[in-house]
Amino acid sequence: MQWGLHPPTPKPSQALTSRLTVRYLSAMHDTRTVDPRAKYKRIVLKLSGEVLRGGKSGDPIDAATLEDVCTQVKEIHDLGVQICLVIGGGNIFRGLTGEKRGVDRTTGDYMGMLATVVNALALMDCLEKMDVTTRVQSAIPMNQIAEPFILRRAVRHLEKGRVVIFAAGTGNPYFSTDTTAALRASEIHADIIIKATKVDGIYDKDPKKHADAVKYDDITFLDALKQRLNVMDSTAFSLCLDNNVPILVFNLSDKHAIRRAIFGEKVGTLVHN
Repeated sequence: MQWGLHPPTPKPSQALTSRLTVRYLSAMHDTRTVDPRAKYKRIVLKLSGEVLRGGKSGDPIDAATLEDVCTQVKEIHDLGVQICLVIGGGNIFRGLTGEKRGVDRTTGDYMGMLATVVNALALMDCLEKMDVTTRVQSAIPMNQIAEPFILRRAVRHLEKGRVVIFAAGTGNPYFSTDTTAALRASEIHADIIIKATKVDGIYDKDPKKHADAVKYDDITFLDALKQRLNVMDSTAFSLCLDNNVPILVFNLSDKHAIRRAIFGEKVGTLVHN
């Protein structure tokens, strides 16, 4: 070999090139097939922290209730639907309640955000025991236990068939987890927000206090505003209205309600433009 000359770089074999191309294309198109019956392909499921409290024990996170919730999530995940979860922290600590006890509002809201992280980790643990790959993304950096919220990474997780749980609210005090759900749904271009409650929809007045309360099957954002119906807080509601994100309010105690809603059946109350 002459000085100053380098041996020619060997060219990759045609078989190797073909394998690399297939692997690259697979990585680019590894989204799952969605059940053709599904009306909604990407959803944000909003859960109150209170839904995890249950049973005779009175524990903030009841094991049986947690399993029931995760079973419903797995049921629609198995259909190929892309799922994001936003959960409150009211079963552990609620900022507004803390303010009434003398806790500074900002401090109380941060305490509530940390409570949502606890709930998110509980959901993640339960889902992964059901073989549902899950990622928690926190709006407050805590690298040892959760990823930071990064929009493109969240979307990529969804495309890979992972459930994404958005924790710690928006990362700012004075904003509820309802607002978090509305904000994240707008950012990831979700088809709908499905809000789980303890009632089977939206009524013109409190059905627990008024026997003649009338339930709406669907209602527009403007009509809900005019009637001052309590669907979400005003900030969240405005975000959904401005970004055309419909909201479905339903009762979580119906064990197949989410599945039926995904298939477009009449469940709860739909709020839309």
